[in-house]
This record gives sequence, C-alpha cells and structure tokens, in this order.
Amino acid sequence: MTRTLVCFHAHPDDETISTAGVMARAAAEGHRVVLVVATRGEHGEVPPGFLDEDELLWQRREAETHASAAILGVSRVEFLGYVDSGMIDTHTNEAPESFWQADIGEAALRLAEILLEEKADVLTIYDDHGNYGHPDHIQVHRVGSRAAEIAGTPAVYQATMNRDHFRRMLSAIAGQEGEGGPRLEEIEALGLSEDELTHRVDVTEFIEAKRASMRAHASQISEQSFFLSMPDEIFAMSFGIEWFARHGGPPRSGDWESRLFAD
Repeated sequence: MTRTLVCFHAHPDDETISTAGVMARAAAEGHRVVLVVATRGEHGEVPPGFLDEDELLWQRREAETHASAAILGVSRVEFLGYVDSGMIDTHTNEAPESFWQADIGEAALRLAEILLEEKADVLTIYDDHGNYGHPDHIQVHRVGSRAAEIAGTPAVYQATMNRDHFRRMLSAIAGQEGEGGPRLEEIEALGLSEDELTHRVDVTEFIEAKRASMRAHASQISEQSFFLSMPDEIFAMSFGIEWFARHGGPPRSGDWESRLFAD
C-alpha cells in the first residue's frame, strides 16, 4: 500500500540532517515523499566568490534543495514563501516577511493545503524548541502542528536529536578537524532526552544517500565541514539513526518503534 510522507523543514539543507534517511527509505519502499520548506534560506553565509555573477543566495539554495530531493527520491518540493528569519536574537527576526513573524494560522493554511492535496499519511515537524532554538525551527513546530489539525493528518512526528546519544558520541568525534563540531555544553541544549523519544529509525542502509544530499547543499555544507569531514564510520554512527517523538501521543513505555508508517 502506497502512502505519503510529508517532511516540513525550515531551510534548504535542514532535511539532510534529521529526515534524509527516512525520506530515502520511504521512497525506496515505493511511497510518495514530499518536501516542504518554509524559507529559501536567504540569510545563510557563503564565502566570497562562491555565487555566480548576479546569482542570489536563495536561487542557489533552491537549486540545491531540488538536487538533494532528487538524490533522496522526493516526488515533490514546495516552498511556503517566507523569508529566512536568521539566527535567534538577530535583527532579521523582526522583518515582517520573515517566517518568525508569520501568522501561525495563515502559514498553517498554506501547509494544510499541501497536506490535503497529498492526502498525507505522515507529517514530520520539529520538537517544540526547534531542536536547538532557531526561530524558524520553532515556527515549523507551531505551524506544522496546526496544519496537521486543519488537514486531519493522522500521524505527526517530531524529528529531533537524541541528546543522550550525542553525548555518548562526543568521545568518538573528539579531535575531528572539521568546522562546526558540537561542544558538550551545546549538546545539552540539543533535541530531546532519550526517555522523551518514541522512534529509533535505522537508516544506515541509506547513509550514502544522506551524505550525498548534504553534499548537494554545497553553499552551506562544505567538504571541510564537521559533517562531511567525518570518517565514514563516525558519520554512520552519528547519523545512521534518525530519532522522532510521536506528536501528541503517549510516551514510550517499551521498545523503540522503528517505522513512521504503521503496518
């Protein structure tokens, strides 16, 4: 039975971290996968000379998103049309066209329209603090939650990070020379604790597709980055499991669930 998975993200490249594996797995199993992105990542940073003459960053990031989606087997990519709000406590948070300033109800209606068109079986959003506190990620949680209510989407999962897993991984990645590796104090603010999670999805079969989808976002994830400079085995240990908390459901009381689609 073919089902539809909709993954809602804040910016181009966000899909590569927390849901690339489940997207690739769902597509490989014959399901329809839809990627919805709230913004085009206008406030990302690129080195001087990276963009072509007269090319705008959002144009490059939109193209990178489509390239990533093709790698993962995504059937449809949609942008909700909001502007990147930038990192927390920056002046760009206040821009009226930013996603952070969007009316929740209006934004939810935009997403709900897609959910209804697609007859979505599963929607992924983020946890309520946006995994690490980014304003647009928090807004994904709020807007996605409301959109699922409007559309009657039967299953909603919060794509997040297992804080305890990353704490355990810290010793394994210590000394990596790539840019942007997490420090212990940063890990304490990431994702959710293990007892709050309901789903542990093993995506190691699709780890190469996941890494390739990161490479597709070259404007934001360079070969020298923390993600792509990891040795293969450390990358698989770090990103071969994707973690979710069932939205609005009971806490886990036994074994991990391993699939987002109910059998």
